[in-house]
Amino acid sequence: MRWENLTVEPEPGRTDSALFGADAVTTRTFDTPEFRGITFYEVRARSILNRVPGASRMPFEWTVNPYRGCTHACVYCFARRTHSYLDLDTGTGFDTQIVVKVNAPELLRRQLASARWQGEHVAMGTNVDCYQRAEGRYRLMPGIISALTDRANPFSILTKGTLILRDLDLLTRAARVTDVGISVSVGFTDQELWRTVEPGTPAPERRLDVVRTLGEHGIGCGVLMAPVIPFLSDHPAELRATVRAIAAAGATSVTPLTLHLRPGAREWFMAWLGRHHPHLVRRYERLYAEGAYAPKWYQRRITRQVHELAEEYGIGPTRAGTARRIRPAESAPPVAPAEVSGPTQLTLI
Repeated sequence: MRWENLTVEPEPGRTDSALFGADAVTTRTFDTPEFRGITFYEVRARSILNRVPGASRMPFEWTVNPYRGCTHACVYCFARRTHSYLDLDTGTGFDTQIVVKVNAPELLRRQLASARWQGEHVAMGTNVDCYQRAEGRYRLMPGIISALTDRANPFSILTKGTLILRDLDLLTRAARVTDVGISVSVGFTDQELWRTVEPGTPAPERRLDVVRTLGEHGIGCGVLMAPVIPFLSDHPAELRATVRAIAAAGATSVTPLTLHLRPGAREWFMAWLGRHHPHLVRRYERLYAEGAYAPKWYQRRITRQVHELAEEYGIGPTRAGTARRIRPAESAPPVAPAEVSGPTQLTLI
């Protein structure tokens, strides 16, 4: 397993630039129903603030990801490829072999306090879900949120997990001192499709309950309607049903994102498609013949339809991943800028 290949720019006085070494890895399994068949690799990371590649279209520059791999097991997840960097399987291995950065909260607190950190927005849940099942055991997010709150550092969270409601009080506290953006990912409401394509996630209606609950507590929550899956969730009636449900949950915005199939995810998704919808394989090969993204004309069509429906139901679009202001931030002490030495990574689903 190539733990040593996860490198960052060396910190002053340090010759070993690996994020963590093989001798720092503890392997655990838990014989409980929710974790049966899952292996956890507990590591002590050397950097937790990750810089987004300069060519990225994301409206943020820094991310925090306390986990690698994800028990949500979404067959389309772009982050599958990142498991190959560790010589781990990008299929079933991505779903069942989870890397846990157990020192993430204290490491983040130290990096935020560094004189080189400028208090930039930090996005979470953009690689794998920070509120996946493992978070129920490891409880890393309360410490992470507290570290950001204590520095009045703006942040956002994208999740499919209902576990975020456990940290409702912490999020409310954070919103009093800085900008906090919360988005929940709900690409469709079809129950049969959900069970096969996102088997480890809470049901779409449970995720919409999260949107509703956050709103009831004064925390505005947008919905990333992602992914819209060609020929499976893009029928006008399905789009309407999904946007209607999102509006009924009180979402502040809805932003559609069409399925994209990067290497690693593409192979796994196409294998799933061949098992469940073999008649669509040739159509997908044609639609994605030019690369990972559906053609621009298709993306524009979906975006237009969703935006028209959103307007009809009284909600509007917002750029994916941007911070959504929950309430005016109170005066806060200046944020000390920080030492950051982090890897680059791909972001968003």
